[in-house]
Amino acid sequence: MVHRREWEGQTLVFGNQGALWGNAMTWWDHDTGTIWSQPLGEAIVGPRKGARLEMFPVSFTTWGAWHEAHPGTLGLDAPAGLSGFELEELLLVVDFGTETAAYVATDLQRLGVINDVVAGVEIALVSDPGSDQRWSVFSRRLDARVIELELVGDKLLDVETGTEWDPVRGLGINGALAGEVLATLPGFTAFPADFDTFWPEGRVWQS
Repeated sequence: MVHRREWEGQTLVFGNQGALWGNAMTWWDHDTGTIWSQPLGEAIVGPRKGARLEMFPVSFTTWGAWHEAHPGTLGLDAPAGLSGFELEELLLVVDFGTETAAYVATDLQRLGVINDVVAGVEIALVSDPGSDQRWSVFSRRLDARVIELELVGDKLLDVETGTEWDPVRGLGINGALAGEVLATLPGFTAFPADFDTFWPEGRVWQS
């Protein structure tokens, strides 16, 4: 997950605090020493306790799947071993503050699309037919219209108009809504045990 470092007009500088909270990383901000929870993006101890950072949309995927969709991307070339994480082991999480929902990654891979409402926001989780390691969260609202998405073969379509959508960029590419763009929303991955720790009031979507 990725958080914006700007808070109340200030650009904060963070470091790794070194200790774990809830079995996850904590940061400290350099100007006040406040301790922040990395999964929550929230200050948990110190002068800024209770402050929360804005979250950016991100993807957990393979480099090959990402580079295929975004060939101009530059990557950090640093020595590292292979990741021990597999998408199939994780939950996909959407957290809007007042409500948090999680989705089993294998459910999305099997279904292709999950339409849901979280904290009053109509969303769709979409697995790219070209790679089951690539997924996105989109808003289903276009002004006054709310669409429902489905995967038909290898095409992402909306039920009402039959418009075909790019499953990576959320762009309408054929049909009545061609040229419209679905807003990309923040979503991230979490281990099931960590979801219960950090979002005990959250819900896990059931197929």
